[in-house]
Amino acid sequence: MFMNTKKHVAILGTRGVPACHGGFETFAERFALYLVEHGWDVTVYCQKEGSSGIEERKWCGVNLIDVYVSGDTPFHTISYDYKCVKHATKQDFFILNLGYNTGFLNAFFRLSGHHTSINMDGLEWKRDKWPWPVKIWFYLNEILACKLGNDLIADHPEIARHLATRVSKSKITTIAYGADDIGGNNLLDADNAFIETLNLEPNSYFVVIARPVSENSIYEIVAAFSKEKRGKKLVVLGVFDFDNSPYHNKIRAIASDEVIFPGAIYEQGNVAALRYHSIGYIHGHRVGGTNPSLVESLGTGSAVIAHDNAFNRWVTNDEMLYFSTIDECSNKIQELIDNKPLREELRVVSKERFKSEFTWDKVLSEYLSHFQALLVPHAENLPVVNEQDSLPNVNAES
Repeated sequence: MFMNTKKHVAILGTRGVPACHGGFETFAERFALYLVEHGWDVTVYCQKEGSSGIEERKWCGVNLIDVYVSGDTPFHTISYDYKCVKHATKQDFFILNLGYNTGFLNAFFRLSGHHTSINMDGLEWKRDKWPWPVKIWFYLNEILACKLGNDLIADHPEIARHLATRVSKSKITTIAYGADDIGGNNLLDADNAFIETLNLEPNSYFVVIARPVSENSIYEIVAAFSKEKRGKKLVVLGVFDFDNSPYHNKIRAIASDEVIFPGAIYEQGNVAALRYHSIGYIHGHRVGGTNPSLVESLGTGSAVIAHDNAFNRWVTNDEMLYFSTIDECSNKIQELIDNKPLREELRVVSKERFKSEFTWDKVLSEYLSHFQALLVPHAENLPVVNEQDSLPNVNAES
């Protein structure tokens, strides 16, 4: 049985680093580099396509374990997770599992004596896009992850409250998601040259950045914007398949000629520029915790129109504009177009909220503090740390 007495964290549950996919990969990259800077050994498991088995390499002081699988289907994802867990049980380090989609595999860590912290992500089993068998799979794995993990990390108080219906509150720690601070001294990160390539000008458009699935309210937002002639544009980023997806076709059919679909844009500087120079960001997510796209918009100081739910209201501190229906969304869009003082006020509020809760320094220091605390029972193995490394945790009851 391993006792996990070393300053060594292994991060599982992502496609790996450097980040080129979603929020978990971005967090894994940031946290891995942050831990290395603070004297920890860090291992990140990375998914590779092929049949080469497992290979090890170094990247920026981080140990990378390349795990090869021969495809990219859900079955291959389960196979990848299993291979990662099987390899990790033979090592002596703390486990940080990002997500619970294969929560049952945490049983192997229980048996091997590893301490496992699990970031429980959002309520995946509630998403409209999944068929019932997949929803049941996620629901059961959420329960198993709650029971098998040593401690659970929620990125939002509502997620923490939900998890408290599964396990004791003492097992739950709340740490939000982070983003970059764009604007001010970081104006180079929001250069307007990119938006010109889309024939846009600053303050001439709204932006939506989300997967085009029903629970993200893309249809409702496009329908709301298209109800009237705005004299502005709506830029909807995402991967659309108009030829094969009925939902995507429904969105295109309702869209006015002021709505543009430039596809998916992954270059972070370009996305930051789109947010920063927009009239406002429209956020339609209905399911989940602290959504990275919403946090990133706060980081650019964007005025926000968000779907009215507890997740979005907490992230925005109940200080933005909210909608529940197409008509409400349409009215909020026009209000933001017509009221420049309101736009400027919301920009200030947005940036203040970001700086108080969602900077990477704050988020990563809370994660570091969390793992420092795990070493307390083995303090003889822990060198003296700086005071800045010992920030308090934010627990589920705060």
